[in-house]
Amino acid sequence: MESKVRELMPHTTSGNSRHAIGRLSLKGSSAKAQGDALGSGEANRQVKPRKGVITSGASMRDLALSGLAVLPMPHSAGAASKSAPDSGIFAPMTASRSRTKPSERFLRALAPYDQVFVVTHDNPDPDAVATGWALVLLVQQKLQKKAHLVGSGDITRAENRHMAKLLEPPLELVRGLELPANAAVVLVDCQSRSQQHVFPRDDVPLAAVIDHHEPHGRRPRLPYRDIRPKVAASATIAASYLRDEKLEPGTRLATALLFAIRTETRGSETHYSRLDRSVLTWLTERANPSQLAEIESAPLAREYYGDLILALQSTFTYDDVAFCLLPRASGPEIVGEVADLLIRSEDLWRVFCGAVVREDLLVSVRTERKEDDAAELVRRTLAGLGEAGGHRRRAGGRVPGVGPKIGEDLENELRNRWLDACGLDRQRGTRLVPRREIVENL
Repeated sequence: MESKVRELMPHTTSGNSRHAIGRLSLKGSSAKAQGDALGSGEANRQVKPRKGVITSGASMRDLALSGLAVLPMPHSAGAASKSAPDSGIFAPMTASRSRTKPSERFLRALAPYDQVFVVTHDNPDPDAVATGWALVLLVQQKLQKKAHLVGSGDITRAENRHMAKLLEPPLELVRGLELPANAAVVLVDCQSRSQQHVFPRDDVPLAAVIDHHEPHGRRPRLPYRDIRPKVAASATIAASYLRDEKLEPGTRLATALLFAIRTETRGSETHYSRLDRSVLTWLTERANPSQLAEIESAPLAREYYGDLILALQSTFTYDDVAFCLLPRASGPEIVGEVADLLIRSEDLWRVFCGAVVREDLLVSVRTERKEDDAAELVRRTLAGLGEAGGHRRRAGGRVPGVGPKIGEDLENELRNRWLDACGLDRQRGTRLVPRREIVENL
């Protein structure tokens, strides 16, 4: 196997892709097949579970098709979609629909289009990349249509970059995207109301959404959506489509899908549905364990260790709550990784970690309290300041344009909001690493 690779990932990850970031225009592209191509106090405290124990989160209904909705095709593929009130997560299922496989309904929704663009959220993570890759293969093989996997921003975290370099998903990172006529857009690992993708507007011919995050607010009327918050990863849904259609993913894609599910169940987000378990077994038989191990032990840049020391020195605790604002960050990956590290503390149950990266404040939140919802905690903390979302145990957000450094006023505002969201009175924090230990060991 190839020795450790320390170069940064190129902007495009497939040898078949264009090798430059920029506005991607694909009008008139041929339909040639493209191939394999993120309560305080002792009285309310629970016993913190032993790390690494997998608990069953949802009921066995996770595998049922009641979480799927298929709506009539619009009269025009390019017409702007209409919004409908959010009366629930999913539309009611009919008996005839329940007998049709989700993969069949997904393909049926895309059949009228000439080509398909599978779009990830900004700064795509392994779940978004692997999910999109699987759907591209499905469309190419079953519909014989040209399909593109596109995203924007960068691939962050050392493991994710190493995955992209080693497995070479057919991902193109672009700054803008000009759609050809009669092209479909499929959003993966995010939803239509999210502004964190290359199409932050309402006039896109959105044909489908595949995701595992809880939907919020009003939802546009779509030809197809498959949103299952009770499964661990979007990759689980996409892999089940391949399995149902009897399509072999190949070793590289199987490894990517397996890694994606593993990343989505890190730390305290360890629930597995029946579908997750069956897909994990199916993928494990097809993935390359050596490549998976290499990805999970990816080499780290020297700057990472300096960021880590500063993060620990900048962490304050308030009862069972931690608040950390890094004075600097060489890359966005340190934010989530520090949050993952802090939540492992035996006496910390809720963690807020933030840092300025390219003048935007990036935030990661973790919680292990059963009654908490990390996505709701970060939304309350960043309300009116930026965007936020995620899962019950792991969530994140972004406050754009804060400048090169976090001002004292914003730092105090964030700290007070975080304590309020956690139900704590404003109080003086205690350093995770005492100042005297820092000074004595300089």
